[in-house]
Amino acid sequence: MRVAFMGTPEFAVPSLKALTASRHEVVVVVTGADKRAGRSLKMTETAVKRLAGQLGLPLLQPTDLNDPSFISSLAGFDPDICMVVAFRILPPEVYELPPHGSINLHASLLPELRGAAPINWALMRGYTRTGLTTFQIRRKVDTGAVLLQQPVEILPDDDAGSLSARMAETGAELIIRTLDDVESGKTHPAAQRDGKATKAPRITPDTCRIDWSWSAVKIHNRVRGLSPSPGAFTMLGRKVIKLFRTLPHPEIVGSEPGVATCVDDLLRVSTGDGSLDILEIQMEGKRRLETEEFLCGRRIPNGTKLG
Repeated sequence: MRVAFMGTPEFAVPSLKALTASRHEVVVVVTGADKRAGRSLKMTETAVKRLAGQLGLPLLQPTDLNDPSFISSLAGFDPDICMVVAFRILPPEVYELPPHGSINLHASLLPELRGAAPINWALMRGYTRTGLTTFQIRRKVDTGAVLLQQPVEILPDDDAGSLSARMAETGAELIIRTLDDVESGKTHPAAQRDGKATKAPRITPDTCRIDWSWSAVKIHNRVRGLSPSPGAFTMLGRKVIKLFRTLPHPEIVGSEPGVATCVDDLLRVSTGDGSLDILEIQMEGKRRLETEEFLCGRRIPNGTKLG
């Protein structure tokens, strides 16, 4: 099949690699615009654009997906189907353009975790299993008929980074299976059951701030779901501290939630239920450190309140 591939971040890279190694032909890659990033605000290409350049694939970087010139350019590549992995919401003029329509790879077992951040929310809600879904794109986001699904186990030590990397590889395999089925006419689209739908909304600063009145387990899952980026945070005075790796502990060390105590070269913080050991930390403006190394440079007196 002639495939128009649409994607932007690192999560989409294994899928594009798998497609170019398959019997299907990637006729064009559509990705986001270059953006300024980092402290130097250097113009940075998307991960998908970098790979497309290495592979010598034709590239489109529309700023407006409704722009007639973009739609005309896309049609000029004569794709049989659009394959979408971590891109933007497509207008009907785009997703209905190819004869076989457009398929999206979503990082959950739909209708669970519809929305922008399914991997993060699977971890933050303490799931032990999630998965991937290929489905037909329709006007209402993440509601189209399901084609294939693949469960994925969430390991106890997973954070958003490790789970995303593993799911990206599994997802790449799933899209090839899906395209093979479409090409051979073996697909069996199944309508989603809206009554079982849950949401995975976009991550905001409010999502990232720790509430120490939560249980240690809930805070631990929040940290996992936001690590390595954007990172869960708390305040030490006026300074932001990000937490990247933690471990729940049954002992309560403080008289109220948020009280920190140094225990064996780590920070143990009281919560609404149990305590939380902080294993990896980053002070605002500094680099990410193991807590033992962090405490060598800055001691935090016992009884210090984080908030």
